[in-house]
Amino acid sequence: MSFKKDEEAGGMSPMLLNVDSLVSLLAFYHDKSTILQEARVFNESPISPRKCRALLTRIVYLLYVGETFSTQEATTLFFGVTKLFQHKDAALRQMVYLVIKELSTIAEDVIMVTSSIMKDMQPNLEVVYRPNAIRALARIIDAQSVQSVERFFKSALVDRSSSISSASLVSSYHLFPLSPSIIKRWSNEAQEAVNAKSVSSFASSASSYLSGGGSGGSGGYQAVASSSYIMQYHALGLLYLIREKDRMAITKMVQQLGSNGKSNNIIKNPMAMCMLIRFARKVMDEDPNVRKQMHEYLESLLRHKSEMVNIEAARAICEMRDVQPGDLYRTVAVLQLFMNSPKPVIKFAAVKTLNKLAQILPQSVATVNVELENLITDSNRSIATYAITTLLKTGNEASVDRLMKQISSFMADITDEFKIIVVDAIRSLCLKFPGKQAIMLSFLSGVLRDEGGYDFKHAVVEAIFDMIKFIRDCRETALAHLCEFIEDCEFTKLSVRILHLLGIEGPKTRNPTKFIRYIYNRVVLENAVVRAAAVSSLAKFGVCIDDKAVMKSVNVLLRRCLDDVDDEVRDRAAMYIKVLEEKSLADVFVREEATFSLGQLEEQLVSYVKDETKHSSAFDVSSIPRVSKEAAAAEIAQARSSALDIAGPSTPKPESSAQASTSAEAQSSSYASQLAAIPELESYGPVLRSSSKPVELTESETEYVVSAVKHIFKEHVVFQFNVSNTIPDTVLEQVAVVMNPSPDSGLTEDFIVPIQSLSAASGTGVVYVSFTRDDPSTYAAGTFSCTLKFISKEFDPNSGEPEEEGYDDEYQVEELDLGAGDYITPTYVTFSSEWDKLAESASLTETFALSSSESLKDACKSLIEVLNMLPLGGTETPTSNSVHTLNLSGLVIPTNGNDKSSKVLARCRMTYSPGSGVTLELSVRAENEQGARLVMAAI
Repeated sequence: MSFKKDEEAGGMSPMLLNVDSLVSLLAFYHDKSTILQEARVFNESPISPRKCRALLTRIVYLLYVGETFSTQEATTLFFGVTKLFQHKDAALRQMVYLVIKELSTIAEDVIMVTSSIMKDMQPNLEVVYRPNAIRALARIIDAQSVQSVERFFKSALVDRSSSISSASLVSSYHLFPLSPSIIKRWSNEAQEAVNAKSVSSFASSASSYLSGGGSGGSGGYQAVASSSYIMQYHALGLLYLIREKDRMAITKMVQQLGSNGKSNNIIKNPMAMCMLIRFARKVMDEDPNVRKQMHEYLESLLRHKSEMVNIEAARAICEMRDVQPGDLYRTVAVLQLFMNSPKPVIKFAAVKTLNKLAQILPQSVATVNVELENLITDSNRSIATYAITTLLKTGNEASVDRLMKQISSFMADITDEFKIIVVDAIRSLCLKFPGKQAIMLSFLSGVLRDEGGYDFKHAVVEAIFDMIKFIRDCRETALAHLCEFIEDCEFTKLSVRILHLLGIEGPKTRNPTKFIRYIYNRVVLENAVVRAAAVSSLAKFGVCIDDKAVMKSVNVLLRRCLDDVDDEVRDRAAMYIKVLEEKSLADVFVREEATFSLGQLEEQLVSYVKDETKHSSAFDVSSIPRVSKEAAAAEIAQARSSALDIAGPSTPKPESSAQASTSAEAQSSSYASQLAAIPELESYGPVLRSSSKPVELTESETEYVVSAVKHIFKEHVVFQFNVSNTIPDTVLEQVAVVMNPSPDSGLTEDFIVPIQSLSAASGTGVVYVSFTRDDPSTYAAGTFSCTLKFISKEFDPNSGEPEEEGYDDEYQVEELDLGAGDYITPTYVTFSSEWDKLAESASLTETFALSSSESLKDACKSLIEVLNMLPLGGTETPTSNSVHTLNLSGLVIPTNGNDKSSKVLARCRMTYSPGSGVTLELSVRAENEQGARLVMAAI
């Protein structure tokens, strides 16, 4: 009948509309201006719950698809929606709260609706929309209002209904950043929610209000028992957030809920169990004393009735720090069973866990190779990919050929993400079995010609780059494959990187001239960026190949580039033509083995641009530390994400030395901006040098953790103390560090910038202690005794605020040294040539007996640490047990009004005999005598 009326009215049934008409109709139906006009329905009397619910649904839909409302529009809608509080329809009230929650971040004056919401939060009110009211209120109130609603939230936390309890727990989690001190007082209620034994749910109450025709709100409401125990998951998350800064409290919580064997009686929700497993693993990593207890607890969960918990426990054991094969027998056996599961998600989780374990302990995974072989033919290609890449890590050289054939059979059926994982595994396999490089290189060159996105092609190119670097036998073949690839490469970045590599590796091959044709083709056929890279690559062939005919040919090709339409290409061609003609320029621009430290270069450039007094003279690059190109490439390689990380890492990697040096450099660069923000230090000028890493003055387990960073200025030395308070119930006020220098230090204390207040929740605070250098033309040095002084106050358990009265206290920390290494910045040079250049400069030689060093290796380590200079040419590792020479290089900060750092080199000739220890002959050459004396005085 309704269909007939539609026809008589000139309408058309939606079933007869074509696709374009449906799209147009939906676009109009969900148009923002249309909805804003229809919002007048909120003002109608009587209110129509059905119309209002439909309109509210459309508003939420617009917000979820990314439609933006202006502040005025959102405010008008918000207060229009609040008029619907007059109607008691339960379903309408739920939609009202949903819209209020979403609009609260855009609209103004939303806090005015607080009283209406609180009426629906009364503890004795049995309505289905009470959880919705709790969630909406948490979005509306500000930090000042949290205390006024504390009573409502605390009663809801322990409510017998799981939906009300969960809503309050999640809302408390979101309120924690606003008012952490108040939320921390709710820990008892959160603990009670974790221990809840009988819970109820509104799961069946929907029928009660829908069957009433939508007119009743609470009539017929009945709570039914719930078996999900979801509020345990939410309560556990809130408890962790409250106790996050207190490691002992976290350990105690895990022990109470899990490792004492009572968890089966307390924690019943599988997701809560998984969260507890993650807490247990964190506790294991931080406290070795409980490692055995936690490991036994995790192994007991391998027999849990939930597969989710089994997988999480197995993953936690496999990712333990310093895990040993003996810890993995039961875990690998459980994962072996899961690989035969009929559920794809269980198989996927098991094989991915084993894949990550195979990276560190392949011998432990090799026991399940039979099951992994069966998964290669699995219909789920994601599982098959992980299975075959795991076998590549655990298999032997004899199985490589067979595995490579199987990989080739399904490469076309998997996504780029999993192709990257396969390529990453093959890259590792190349280095493990260099004898199989021909097969693997053939495979990589084949997939390089297949269709794929940038990330996939980049992974393949990087794998070939690694083969060229570490397997010299395949260099010419690999370069030939890369040359063929750039003939039809659609990615400019990859073409540029390949051309750069050709310029470095091509001249070292037996027949380098064959690559020149491929490079010059890029000059003719590619865009300006690739053409410029090709010009640079050509020039390297001309400079690095000792053949005048080749140099002449390259010169001719470069001159053709002088007519290029792009100025960058023309400029590079002109520069390299000049370089080819003058050998001295070639040594600087092409053969130079060092490059600038980018972090330091950026810091110095920013300082130069901001300081207008420096603009009268040109920027001086000689004061910028240098690093070897190999070290810079190693840092880039370490920063490069692994394919397994792209697929989703589940545990942080240990920081490598290259990454540590990069992060230290970045930290040093950030100190300048931090110091510039301190008003008392504003007149000191730019920082000449900051410590590369903080000096730890206390153990990390102590109640107060202190580390120090030294900053050298032109006429001052500033000590930065990073202080952490690990006692949760105590706040420290007026925190200062009192330093007593040795009598001959040459420093006079100026002032101390204290920390006003420091609690466990506030994180790390910074104390600055400033000293004036009595004679800026010399390098002050000495030892400082350090004492942490503060006013200690305890938190009032009722108010959560610190008590008014406290007491003075102090804490002795380790001594701090200021020495030669604090004035020297490591820098890279070509030692032999620079040593000869400084032959006429300041030079000192002395002999020392290093009786405390038990070997040449220990002596090298001590010298590098004391002088803070860069070891060159691998001389930091002795090749003999009796005789060794260590070469060091650095830049000394300026003195005597100079603005330029001076270069200093040290040659350490050492001999070792078991009876007398290490004898050192130290020769120092520097651009000025003070730099040479500084190094000599440090020994």
